[in-house]
Amino acid sequence: MDAQTIIVKRVAQELRPGTLVNLGIGMPTKVANHLPAGVSVFFQSENGLLGMGPVPPDGMEDPDLTDAGGSFVTALSGAAAFDSAMSFGLIRGGHLDVTVLGGLQVDQRGRLANWMIPGKMIPGMGGAMDLVSGAKRVIVAMTHTAKGAPKILRECTLPLTSIRRVDLVVTEMAVIAFTEAGPELREVAPGLTIAEVVAATEAELIVPAEVPVMAV
Repeated sequence: MDAQTIIVKRVAQELRPGTLVNLGIGMPTKVANHLPAGVSVFFQSENGLLGMGPVPPDGMEDPDLTDAGGSFVTALSGAAAFDSAMSFGLIRGGHLDVTVLGGLQVDQRGRLANWMIPGKMIPGMGGAMDLVSGAKRVIVAMTHTAKGAPKILRECTLPLTSIRRVDLVVTEMAVIAFTEAGPELREVAPGLTIAEVVAATEAELIVPAEVPVMAV
């Protein structure tokens, strides 16, 4: 199983029936394809769609149905479309139960950097700042390292998206919860040791006496 599939399948296990969930562009959109059996949630896209379904099969794309990143999506029965003002009213008003976002870096204090790399062309921050600040729970779905370099750091070297602490980071190597005491290792991916996860993480992890294996 490739790293991305491991991540999105594990993130999907965090979603609870009946909750309002926003999926960020990129990898997080694939979470919709891996919901556990019997779990039904309301996916929201900040460009104004509530009731977003899985990515459509090839040849079944509808140009009027896209997520905030412009990728094709489907709409479930009963879905609603509305303008950006209503969409961001949901986000900024604290009505989102969960947002799942990609990440470039997360630091020791759980602060996320995910919107720009200096010197590279960027479209802007988009809704990421509002999502991190407004959602009740923030889950970051990202690879553990980039070209061998840790992405969970003591201090972010890239511009921060928000100073609010994220709740959970899911990588292909581990599940890490961010608490007032610091980042705590909650699960380790199958086939890996705690020592390997610690070695790939610059931030100082709190390691409980028992760390279960990630179920994917």
